Amino acid sequence: MLRNRISIRKNDTVMVITGKEKGKSGRVLRILPEKNRAIVEKINFVKRHARPGRQFRQGGIIEKEASIDVTNLMVICPKCNKPARIGKKSLEDGKKVRICIRCEEVLDK
Repeated sequence: MLRNRISIRKNDTVMVITGKEKGKSGRVLRILPEKNRAIVEKINFVKRHARPGRQFRQGGIIEKEASIDVTNLMVICPKCNKPARIGKKSLEDGKKVRICIRCEEVLDK
């Protein structure tokens, strides 16, 4: 099976570009590369029934974030503050970094 390279990373600020959550933005909490999906803060909430236990003392219906396909997300550039496609570039010291295609700003710290 072909493995897609995911250009979105944990703690990136992303915007949903399609689907029921279109236009909303949030921070990436987790990447699931084997499923090509990401969990984004305050996006794609689902309700799950939980029994009382160690994690949920009370039990009942719990709302939590579900994963969303990474093809439905775009990284928001910190400089131009707009969703942008991501390119790659090698610096003078040989380090490879992600850049915003629109304004050429380096996204990696």
